[in-house]
Amino acid sequence: MAIEPCPEGRAAVTASRVVAGRKDEANMKLSDCHNIDDFRKLAKRRLPWPVFDYIDGAADDEVTRRRNREAFDNCDLIPRVLAGVEAVDMKTTLFGREMAMPLFLSPTALQRLFHWQGERAVLRAAAQAGTVAGISSLATISLAEAGALTSGPKLFQLYVHHDEGLNRAMLDAAREAKFDAVALTVDTIVGGNRERCLRSGFTSPPRFTPRNMISYAAKPLWGLNYVLREKFSLPNLATHVSEGSSVPKSVAEYFTTMLDQSLDWKRAEAIRKQWDGPFCLKGIAAAEDAKRAADIGATAIMVSNHGGRQLDGSIAPFDALAEIVDAVGDRLEVICDGGITRGTHVLKALSVGARACSGGRLYLYALAAAGEDGVARAIALLSAEIERGMKLMGARSLADLGPANLRWR
Repeated sequence: MAIEPCPEGRAAVTASRVVAGRKDEANMKLSDCHNIDDFRKLAKRRLPWPVFDYIDGAADDEVTRRRNREAFDNCDLIPRVLAGVEAVDMKTTLFGREMAMPLFLSPTALQRLFHWQGERAVLRAAAQAGTVAGISSLATISLAEAGALTSGPKLFQLYVHHDEGLNRAMLDAAREAKFDAVALTVDTIVGGNRERCLRSGFTSPPRFTPRNMISYAAKPLWGLNYVLREKFSLPNLATHVSEGSSVPKSVAEYFTTMLDQSLDWKRAEAIRKQWDGPFCLKGIAAAEDAKRAADIGATAIMVSNHGGRQLDGSIAPFDALAEIVDAVGDRLEVICDGGITRGTHVLKALSVGARACSGGRLYLYALAAAGEDGVARAIALLSAEIERGMKLMGARSLADLGPANLRWR
């Protein structure tokens, strides 16, 4: 019969495990990262807390941020056996380009703040993996440089500003740089209430205050890279606005004051006519809006709530996916964006009917953890999870995935 340790003994064992866990985390390196949560832990070690919380945080109580991931737990995959899956085909087409896997890297802003390699690392890693890299209007390299850096598939994310000259200049630059597609972001009419950023005082570029200075000083490697390498800027905006590049501004404040709140369906249709390639609306969550997107000539939509960073309490992309696929899946490419941390999440979304999936935090943590090597490792791990999951489900190609593979709880 086992003898129960005394309460004091249990407390000592628990304390020793906590200390050991913290020591292991302190010694963590890239080779210790085996999933997205591991990259998150390493990123937290390497970033000042205002920068980490900008990546990690969301709006209000962050309910939607949690739901985005938890939504995938509400259905189960049904594995099939004896299907002869020695080789599986994960290729798909999106925005007119073939992708080696049905997962790509969503456009995200300010990447130079997370690692000095920034968008360059992300573009190279995505091209090497044969998938799409998204580049934001608020990128820290120019669209021209992004276009010259790789021939891999690229998506430009357009934020519509008050300055129409800026909007046209960015579309022209994306065209000249031979971007494959444009994604018009439609869920940022105002900035979300990102309370972590309010507490830390995070801005672009960073504003150093007595409250957050200790955190920046505690990460000297980050500080040296920020100060000694190329100056932080947002070159795609620089010819028209100084906010966010040389004038510090929070992202939420930037959205609220700099973006055009009069943006409507008529304006979106006009922008679509200014771009002669694949055109996507990013931030769709309702089936009726998905239908209108198809009506104005969009070729794709990203079912997304901006990572839970805008309207807290909004529906998770995966929960909205089935209704939207039923409404427009035969008219345009449907992308599930948000909450993706596992290959099985991708398989569930594709089984519902998505053409592909995308995510931001899934590679931003890896970028912050180890630059290009980190992003490449994160993509490789997720690709391996997708391939392994397909084999265990008896799917030899993405066409073998469908609603019959799922059971809802």
